[in-house]
This record gives sequence, structure tokens and C-alpha cells, in this order.
Amino acid sequence: MTATWVGSSASVVVWRSPFAPSSVPPPPATVATSRSSSSTDEVTLLEVGRIDKPHGVRGDVVVSLITTETSRVAVGSVLQAGDRELVVVASRPHQHRFVVTFEGVYGREGAEAIAGRVLRAEPFDDDDPEDLWVHHLIGSAVIEPDGTERGRVESVQDNPASDLLVLDTGALVPLRFLVERDSLGRLVVDVPAGLFELLDDD
Repeated sequence: MTATWVGSSASVVVWRSPFAPSSVPPPPATVATSRSSSSTDEVTLLEVGRIDKPHGVRGDVVVSLITTETSRVAVGSVLQAGDRELVVVASRPHQHRFVVTFEGVYGREGAEAIAGRVLRAEPFDDDDPEDLWVHHLIGSAVIEPDGTERGRVESVQDNPASDLLVLDTGALVPLRFLVERDSLGRLVVDVPAGLFELLDDD
């Protein structure tokens, strides 16, 4: 199966912000889990952004997204900020970021209380089963075409030339070398000869 990417090219993954300056890369995308109050099943939560600071005196905050899905801050969106669930009641673009009003956050003090928190949300339902999203990559085994195992993906790091798979072995693998996800869910990478050997020699 050939992997396709949700984005403008094969080297773009879904958490890169289209508004962020190219010289200031966002942090690696991460995942977390939360237990549903109505079920014992764990729900995977994806890191989608961060509350940077208060904006004004009415309770608005400035939010930076690490996803191209700007609908994450659309009215009605539900985001998790630590132990607090936040519902978006208004948002607008602001200097490569967004000014967001959350339900129940009032005044400067209320905004300061949530400043600095990481925002997480449940994954979207995938329309195309062949699309790969960051949460598909995290934890996946990485192998070469001959079956040689090279580790597991810990995060995906933004990089101007090609986003990078950060492996638990310390290896950094450009996403442009990802050729498919096999039937076992492993990521098959076809890298230049010697790339992994150079790392092993360090």
C-alpha cells in the first residue's frame, strides 16, 4: 500500500502549522491517552496546539496550532488542556496564530490560569484509509525493504527539507524515504545506503 499524506506534498504531515514562520519550527507532535467517562476504553488524544498567553482583559487567549487543521479552533470544538475541557465559542486569526475565546474562561485572571497549557483533541475520523496522520506514525515500527528493523517512531519533527521520523534509537529518518505502511502496520523506509550505519558508528 502506498502511503499518501494529508497536506500539500508527500513531505508535509498534518501537524505543521501553515501560519508558522518557516524559520521557527514547532515542537514534535505527541500523543496522550484519556479514559472516557462512559467507558473503560482509552481514547487517544493528539497534541494540536498550545495556549500561549492572554489577549486583552476579557478572557481571550492566543493559541498556536501545530496542525494544518484550523478547524481545531472552530466554534464548538472541544479541546483538552490538562485536566480541563475547553469549548471554543469564538476564534479569529491573529499574527500567524489565533485569538480564541473558551467557554467559562472570564477576565484576565481566567486567561492567565490556562496560559501555557498544551491543547489536545481526539483524532478525526479518517475519510481515506490510505491517508497517514501523525497519530498513525507514533509508536510504529520502522523497517527497511529487506525487513531489517530500525526502531519505533517516538515523534515527528518539522524540518524545512523533509519532516523527520524521530526513532527511539536516536535515528532521524526523512519522511520522503517512507514508501509504504505494510499489512502489519510497519513503516517501510528506503533510505540511502549507509544512513543507519553512520548513526551506529557514532
